[in-house]
Amino acid sequence: MDRGKQNSETAFGRAPGRFSAILRIGFVALSAAAGLASDASAQNFSWFNFGPTGNDGPSYTTNRTDPDFVREWEANPPKGFATLAKANIEATKMAVRQYTMIVGKGGWPQIPEPPPKTPRDSLMQYGTTDRAVALLRARLAASGEFRGTNTTSNYFDNELEKALQRYQAANGLAPTGIADKRTIAALNVPADVRLKQLKVNLTRLQEAIPATAKRYVVVNIPAAHIEAVENGAIVARYAGVVGKPERPTPLLRTPITDLNFNPMWRLPPTVISEDLIPRGREMQKKGQNVLVKFGIDAYAGGKKVDPQSINWEKVTPGTYTYSQKPGKENPLGFLKINFNNAHSVYMHDTPSDRIFGRNFRSESSGCIRVHNIEKLAAWLLAGQNGWSASRIAQVKEQGQRLDVRLKQPVQLLFVYISAWATEDGVVQFRRDIYQKDGIGEVASSY
Repeated sequence: MDRGKQNSETAFGRAPGRFSAILRIGFVALSAAAGLASDASAQNFSWFNFGPTGNDGPSYTTNRTDPDFVREWEANPPKGFATLAKANIEATKMAVRQYTMIVGKGGWPQIPEPPPKTPRDSLMQYGTTDRAVALLRARLAASGEFRGTNTTSNYFDNELEKALQRYQAANGLAPTGIADKRTIAALNVPADVRLKQLKVNLTRLQEAIPATAKRYVVVNIPAAHIEAVENGAIVARYAGVVGKPERPTPLLRTPITDLNFNPMWRLPPTVISEDLIPRGREMQKKGQNVLVKFGIDAYAGGKKVDPQSINWEKVTPGTYTYSQKPGKENPLGFLKINFNNAHSVYMHDTPSDRIFGRNFRSESSGCIRVHNIEKLAAWLLAGQNGWSASRIAQVKEQGQRLDVRLKQPVQLLFVYISAWATEDGVVQFRRDIYQKDGIGEVASSY
């Protein structure tokens, strides 16, 4: 088989349309050995895409060992299926039954982890011969990604590489086909833990999906993805940055009401208490001023305060309010998306987009950073007189300060879905980053 051949599959499943056929056979997996599909049925499963996913879709290099491939994949995820698609409820019920069978058969084997700071050439990948390779085959056979007949070979061949890529894509990892430390940690989450996650998340899906409107935006926190959805079909998927575990992004359901182009940043309470004031005290000891360095203004009673007059050792949250004018240092970038909520959170651009190319993107103070946010803005403003993608690009280029209210508010949901299945039978898992699934740290640390 040509290892460079492009594949027409996607990380989140195929383009929608064959749900009834797939579910009629019960994922096929239920009629085989706890997740193993027959060869004929396996050809109907789709998992990832290394080529264009449409005229406006990302294009990935076929060299999956190239770090640029990982960055491109993470920053520009394929559209796939909507996380809150109605079909996902029945699909996830089927996945619960599938994983109940897997657990009943004893689960899957554990893969030995590579030692710390392992050289790249000693990781399991195409061409490796090692006893652990046979364990990897058995592990992927148990959950259904490896569909070959030879589950005992110690040689890492093309068939196993494809199986590992399928697994990685369905578990929120860039499908490199290399069994690195992070991938092995995900593989080693026990089957009974994955079953518990599916059951917990089935309830979440059953609560969230019926509440979705015809047109909505959803942020799935564990996946760090933002989806624009219309009439049940996903229009676009964007990489995002979500809150750190110590500053979690809240769950919410509220309409998006307005957009601020080239906005002023009004520092939220968490940033003031946990970042600005400690940094102010630290810099003051060095004879520096945090407000001057970062171009932040402090106000008391609505009046601007001389930054040099502030003694940071005496400042407490509530002493002042703070804001930062639009510019290169402004962490909101050129766009802020607003919605009513009690948590002082919002969605926004960022002046630095390198973080979107990382796999783990739980780095904010609770707000959501959105990659390619101008495309999301164009979708939100679609049909609104005077607004188009070119107008948004012009506003960005000129640094024009504008506030725009949506004539038709768009529903927004922040959800926590860490395990689900899509209508093509693909079972998805993401890190339980806030440990909400009741399973401890086992599925949050990779």
